[in-house]
Amino acid sequence: MIRELSKNGISGLPLLVVGILLVPVTGYGLFLSIKSMFIPGLVAGVLMLILLAFFFAGFYMVAPNEAKVLQLFGDYRGTTRTPGLRWANPFFGKTTISLRVRNFETGRLKVNDLRGNPVEIAAIVVWKVIDSAEASFQVDDYTNYVHVQSESALRNLATRYPYDAHEEGEVALSSHTAEISGKIREEVHERMEKAGVEIIEARISHLAYSAEIAAAMLRRQQATAVVAARQKIVEGAVGMVEQALELLAEHEVLELDEERKAAMVSNLLVVLCAESEAQPVVNTGSLYT
Repeated sequence: MIRELSKNGISGLPLLVVGILLVPVTGYGLFLSIKSMFIPGLVAGVLMLILLAFFFAGFYMVAPNEAKVLQLFGDYRGTTRTPGLRWANPFFGKTTISLRVRNFETGRLKVNDLRGNPVEIAAIVVWKVIDSAEASFQVDDYTNYVHVQSESALRNLATRYPYDAHEEGEVALSSHTAEISGKIREEVHERMEKAGVEIIEARISHLAYSAEIAAAMLRRQQATAVVAARQKIVEGAVGMVEQALELLAEHEVLELDEERKAAMVSNLLVVLCAESEAQPVVNTGSLYT
């Protein structure tokens, strides 16, 4: 494993001032040598210009949240993270690596969830480079590596959870957003360790059933909602009927036999549970007629 080594080089501003001062001095000396045809001075002036060109080739700029990976004939020599004008061996190759926080959205992947239902899922991944050496030398293209591995991790995770939770305490893609986001981050982060990349955040940005089963799943969700609503209505109606019978008995308004109680319960449940309003029927006879 190639780990990042700090090599900040030399501050470039003082050397730049020296180099700028040497240029006119060398030029003037070369001019005098040409004018007087002084061969040793002419040779020295030409060599000095070559050395100055070589000297200026060693300057490089480092922006904030940026790193320069230094190589000497293919051998890794270190990384500069100190912002500003720097100077290093002119033979060093200098590769720029951005340390800024980046994010991207994966494509919409079509996968089967834990129950085999085809779903469409996509995620947003926030990441940054933390080891420039690993990012440069451990993988071929670290940006593409992050994209491909993120999609692979998302596909793998989606197959381990159902879209909807049908049992109490079951973790599902649609209902446990925070927990699923944490699992996605862990899954992607494990794959990024060898690339010198840190996954800051990962969260689902799109989740839906695939088109071929979306209509059927919508009907199932509607049916589930209707059943849940009916169950709530029935629970409330039973409670109201029970309360009505208790109040009638408590205040001794009238005494009902079991058959009349059953009829009353049936009528109240019809009124309370019906989807449409009940039509009242006025009984002009006695209670038993």
